[in-house]
Amino acid sequence: MTVKTALTGAILSMALSSATQAETVNVAFQGSLNSLDPYSLNETFTLGMLGNVYEGLIRRDETLKIEPALAESWEIISPKHWRFHLRENVKFHNGNDFTAEDVVFSMDRARSEASNLGYRIPEGTEVVAVDDHTVDFLLKAPSPIMHSGWETLYIMDKEWTVENEAETVASPSDNTVNYATLNANGTGPFRVVLHEPDIRTSFENFGNWWDTAKHNLTAVEFRPIKSDATRVAALLTGEMDLVFPVPVQDLKRIRETRTTKALTGPELRTVFLGLDQKRDELLYSDVKGKNPFKDVRVRKAFNHAVNIEAIRLKIMRELSSPTALMISPLLFSRSDQFERHPYDIETAKKLMSEAGYPDGFSVVLDCPNDRYVNDEAICQAVAAMLARIGVKVDLNAMPKALYFAKILSSGGFDTSFYMLGWTPSTLESSVVLKNLMNCRDDEGQGSSYNIGGWCDQEIDALTSKLTLEPDPTKRDELIAKAFRIAHDKAYYLPLHQQALAWGTTNNIEVSQRADNQLLFRFMTKN
Repeated sequence: MTVKTALTGAILSMALSSATQAETVNVAFQGSLNSLDPYSLNETFTLGMLGNVYEGLIRRDETLKIEPALAESWEIISPKHWRFHLRENVKFHNGNDFTAEDVVFSMDRARSEASNLGYRIPEGTEVVAVDDHTVDFLLKAPSPIMHSGWETLYIMDKEWTVENEAETVASPSDNTVNYATLNANGTGPFRVVLHEPDIRTSFENFGNWWDTAKHNLTAVEFRPIKSDATRVAALLTGEMDLVFPVPVQDLKRIRETRTTKALTGPELRTVFLGLDQKRDELLYSDVKGKNPFKDVRVRKAFNHAVNIEAIRLKIMRELSSPTALMISPLLFSRSDQFERHPYDIETAKKLMSEAGYPDGFSVVLDCPNDRYVNDEAICQAVAAMLARIGVKVDLNAMPKALYFAKILSSGGFDTSFYMLGWTPSTLESSVVLKNLMNCRDDEGQGSSYNIGGWCDQEIDALTSKLTLEPDPTKRDELIAKAFRIAHDKAYYLPLHQQALAWGTTNNIEVSQRADNQLLFRFMTKN
């Protein structure tokens, strides 16, 4: 054998060995990945998928513990002065260097008008590049947990974004599109090589990632599969390696199939119903000249009319935990001090009569049909339950792309009654208060996800105190007071924390985080 032939054979052998170890994983979710713009939609699935491509200054491990990412370390020089020391020799997927200018640019873009993530940065904060790898955050007021929600506050490449005229965030509410909507350029372990909204997204391992890869994946192919039956069938036949969520009624079949397994566990997301309490007349109701949801008796009646135990048993097959609060009990130490408004039809009817609606009224319930576990089925059940107190619910179920565009409409929150799920990005209560329970104005400024538009100045005052309070015990006291007001005035109708339900083939190992983010760096295929 000649030296050339031997060398060629060695190279071929190495290539075959590498190909044997290289793995492609096929993943399906019930909804689509519509936009690649990391600031366009504050939604767990979208941000989680983009977390394979983009990175923040911090990240969280499999147990959700904070650890360094694009920032190697940080320090609080004073209560209003944070300094982040950035990781050196980090490359974006296009080869550009990561520097402090990218952080300053990203923080400004994240706070722009169309961004859905501006609340993650304290209002009035000045972001300053000290040098190429040092960034200062100069706050107007102390923020003791400022960085806790920054895992999904991703850093973009300033040069790439400007060059492609994508400085303006593409908002899902008006279906705007720019280069960053359909293309991505992050620093993460995977890069996007193909993105066809509503069809598929192809990810490829990024060989120049700054960290040491623990996964063994070469590529990930993502497809949205709306139909539960089709999604499960794709797993059982081996067409898909991982699907989520799995309908609770199919978990047994997946467990009993020789080639597949089911992964379940507690999830932090709270699923709830919201009510328009801002307009003087509801957009979608037969009540004219007034808004019944402004009356606390009507809101309490709705709470009393929902049989959450029936939903838990019949629809969720016991894979949900009914809740009285808008946060998981795993994230708030005083959750046991609160109880749901009990299921009581007679009390609900009495309250409706006292409020002037003895015969009920009609209202449209907007509901996604591909976002939360059994979301449409839950809405159907709620409609049937409210019928018992005379409320005629017209269910308007739709895919999440249309749903979020509607209820977050830049024209003014186009809904009267809606379902939403919420996982606090900081994994604590202040972000729930700021985003779901603080006042907003007619243009939506303020509490960005308070879609119902209700306003309680006492809760706002408690939130302001909480923002400045570093002591954990005192913080919990303030949180409990705010939650008590919201509970007693029934501003929301909390339902449950749904359980995680994923299905995989037996040769997949993956960490199932309680925030329901699927991160490829925690996955291997054997």
